[in-house]
Amino acid sequence: MHDHTADGLGVTARDFGLRGPRGWAFRGIGLDAEPGALIAVEGPSGSGRTCLLLALTGRMRPTEGTARVGEFEPPRRMSALRRVTALANVTGVTDLEPALTVGEHLRERALLQRRFGGSLRGLLRPRAERRAEAERLIDAALGAAGLDLAALPKGDRTAVRDLERPEELRLSIALALMSRPRLLAVDDTDFKLSDSERASVWARLRSISESGTTVLAVCSEAPEGAVAVSTRPSAKPSDRPSAKPSDRPSDRPFTEPSAEPSAGSPATSTADDEPADDTPTTDEPHDQAKEAADALAETGRS
Repeated sequence: MHDHTADGLGVTARDFGLRGPRGWAFRGIGLDAEPGALIAVEGPSGSGRTCLLLALTGRMRPTEGTARVGEFEPPRRMSALRRVTALANVTGVTDLEPALTVGEHLRERALLQRRFGGSLRGLLRPRAERRAEAERLIDAALGAAGLDLAALPKGDRTAVRDLERPEELRLSIALALMSRPRLLAVDDTDFKLSDSERASVWARLRSISESGTTVLAVCSEAPEGAVAVSTRPSAKPSDRPSAKPSDRPSDRPFTEPSAEPSAGSPATSTADDEPADDTPTTDEPHDQAKEAADALAETGRS
């Protein structure tokens, strides 16, 4: 497979797995996707879908098998992998601030992207040029995500708490796209969406992948035409022990460093080649505060 035939990253995995103190989060994953593919990670609640998404974007350390994402082979060079991938809609990681407006989120992301993702020459350009570049970046991201500001109740002054579920999802995707990732990872893609809304979101993600960016999306059921990988458990029951709610991690997934955008931004930790640590097993899609924090804290990502 040629990883650089497009801007996106090719993704392969063989017997890929991640085990923590409570058992396997996922294991036995096989995947072969070309750059610019639309990849659907499907499976039931608790099957490790979000953990797989985080592992393939350099946010969690695998413990079994092999994977290759572009030129990167987790767990090596994980910080470099994080810089070319972006997360959207991951609860506890890319949370939007309910009190801020859509415009404030977009402008903040553009500012942070220019400061931390641009060149020194870009920082020294005249203010008018910087403002125009930010507007172009925002417009391109909104267009790709399919979020029409004019259709919002108060335009870009609409508070996040007043957004409908599809609009909030599209905003999170737009913010992630502003870092110009080679791989966009979206969690809970079909949560609380009607059939028509779900079809519209998948069409938008397919359009993003067709433009060259690889898309990795967690869902309950893969759409037709996507490269599907399932996290449905195949291990013995003893390998995937059930846990009472009180036994599961009472934690939140890691938060991206404050020096970078707060939603969908790639992390920059340099602790790449340390031994893999234990990781959690839960993947309840709409209780992500119980998802992945043990491992991320233990690997210095808290």
